[in-house]
Amino acid sequence: MLVIRSAEPFPGSPRGSSIAWGMFDGVHLGHQHVLRLALNEARIRGGRAVALTFDPHPQSVVCPERAPRLLQSLSQRLRYLGSIGMDVALVLEFTPELSRVSGQAFVEHLLSRTSGFSSLSVGEGFQFGAQRSGDIALLRRMGTERGFAVHVAQPVSIGGTVVSSSRIRQSLREGDLDTVSELLGRPYAVSGIVVEGDRLGRRIGFPTANVDVHGLELPPHGVYAARVRMPPDTVEVPAVLNWGVRPTLKRPEGESRFEVHLLDGGRDFYGRELEITFVQFLRGECRFDSFDALRSQIDRDCAGARDLLG
Repeated sequence: MLVIRSAEPFPGSPRGSSIAWGMFDGVHLGHQHVLRLALNEARIRGGRAVALTFDPHPQSVVCPERAPRLLQSLSQRLRYLGSIGMDVALVLEFTPELSRVSGQAFVEHLLSRTSGFSSLSVGEGFQFGAQRSGDIALLRRMGTERGFAVHVAQPVSIGGTVVSSSRIRQSLREGDLDTVSELLGRPYAVSGIVVEGDRLGRRIGFPTANVDVHGLELPPHGVYAARVRMPPDTVEVPAVLNWGVRPTLKRPEGESRFEVHLLDGGRDFYGRELEITFVQFLRGECRFDSFDALRSQIDRDCAGARDLLG
């Protein structure tokens, strides 16, 4: 998949592009419905399927105090957009200047940017532009005037409730990984860059990779069986994940750490991206009276994870 982030126009295909427009945080089943509308249209017309998205999340610019934690890092979101089959990801930087652009002006800019497009696919109730001045009615009116089709994806429901990023976030906060996986259409995974830690795990015989998950929505603190891969490698390896404040250390700052221990060993991952798939919750975090007690419990965690992961 081609990823375009520059402000310069990019050439369209001879028959124009079919664009799926949205934040697509999580690329869940509802998002996949929108994306496949654009994919199908592109295949019929012989054009390119384009995912139009933003970085950072618009709410982090317009109303930072209400900005949600994300379900995926940008790199992870792009990988999943590619896995759906999109040909191009157009990632626009969401800036204060862009937040002041009207809905109509933004579509005009998009038309010039893409050398024209044949269709737009969006979700039901879609709104955009400064003060939400753009909506589906505006898109349809402009489509009639400028020659592009507008497709509106109907909501996807599971268990009588619409699939949405907000519902997935709530299920994550509740630790309901089964529901999260059902809404995503796959097991929940996060990705982040491995950063320098305090190397405590190495000192007690369980080296870990300390992953930066700042800004991501996560399940409750605890120990999880997990699978880990280093993109673009598709091979997953079994691991134990510890997510929490590590109470045995009695650190007054209570800083949360996201640490993975590879059950079969591994190499130095500093500065590399890891993708970690949650498999099953093993236990909550707790404080131990000694490092020997902690070490014994980690042994049991590893054995339990190995049984689960095969």
